Amino acid sequence: MGSTVVSTTGSGPTPRTGDRAGKYLTFQLGREEFGIRVLAVREIMGIQDITAVPQTPAYVKGVINLRGKVIPVVDLRLKFGLPQAEYTQRTCIIVVQVNGESGPMLMGVVVDGVSEVLNLAAADIEDTPNFGHGVTTPYLLGMAKVKGKVKILLDIGQVLTTQELKGMEAILQ
Repeated sequence: MGSTVVSTTGSGPTPRTGDRAGKYLTFQLGREEFGIRVLAVREIMGIQDITAVPQTPAYVKGVINLRGKVIPVVDLRLKFGLPQAEYTQRTCIIVVQVNGESGPMLMGVVVDGVSEVLNLAAADIEDTPNFGHGVTTPYLLGMAKVKGKVKILLDIGQVLTTQELKGMEAILQ
């Protein structure tokens, strides 16, 4: 069972199947379950006051103060084109580290709720299906099959494009 390596613009090849094994933090957006590598996660916090920043895309909720450091917060529901939902007791912000132009930067992502940490073997992960011509999915690492359910594995560093990260860094200057 060979793995296909698809080149995406500006990010090099996607990880081979063996490279995707490891620990993932799983969370919900609507009825879907997603996973991101635990290594990218810095902390998980309850929803808090987010300071809106004018003239940013709708999915950029604003910024928060994380122990004296101002970090941007993105609502993943809106980023993925899902309908906006009321924040609940389960809504939380996952603080992740992504690589911006000027090096690593912290960013918060709002999710509906955190589920668990899963240790996934390479055999649990399938390549992302081909969605047809013109549909690129560089932010998808693959699909994990766990207890009969599919969890979508995200490359959180690719969820925001380089252009968007530049915009985030500019907000923080």
